[in-house]
Amino acid sequence: MPGDGRLIYYWIGRAFCRFLIFFIWRWRVEGLENFPSEGPVIVVANHVSYWDPVLIGSALPRQVFFMAKKEIFSIPVLGFSLKSWGVFPVDRSRSDRGAIKRALDLLKQGQVVAVFPEGTRSKTRSLLPFNTGAAYFATRTGVPVCSVAVITARGSSSWGLWRRLTLRIGPCTSFSGDRKQDLESVTSQMMLEIQELLNGSAT
Repeated sequence: MPGDGRLIYYWIGRAFCRFLIFFIWRWRVEGLENFPSEGPVIVVANHVSYWDPVLIGSALPRQVFFMAKKEIFSIPVLGFSLKSWGVFPVDRSRSDRGAIKRALDLLKQGQVVAVFPEGTRSKTRSLLPFNTGAAYFATRTGVPVCSVAVITARGSSSWGLWRRLTLRIGPCTSFSGDRKQDLESVTSQMMLEIQELLNGSAT
């Protein structure tokens, strides 16, 4: 089973983090009804903080496996916690076949895999250019893609105490599963959907 012996730790940690997020950051989750209750799902989200996996994992009702840059795993405590939360590293300096295989295997098992297409944190509220990794997974597998926007206090990307945070979940989009489909166009569509969620267009 994905998550093996750490599955219980995941759900206990999720409950604890939900408590902290609610009282410290005054979060709000919108569009949760758009998220599938079963079957494989690719989650794509914008990236404003190291804590984004915690926020998304706390909000979604299923275990989420995250792909994140390998550098953050060297951060004390955070690296260990992320692994326990189902985060697995990807080497952005090359085509990381191990990370790609891990993501594809999880999707075959009907799991939820989350990717931050920007590849790094944005220091502003603006989206950075998206990488094509999420589009590759979507077109290769045909798995539905659920866009998620992490929205911080207006004018800031900081996760300072008492700031209001909103997580907005959009409806899923399915692609053809054709590997020859233009990855750039799919990536652009993903970026557009997240931008619309950031602008307040949740459907």
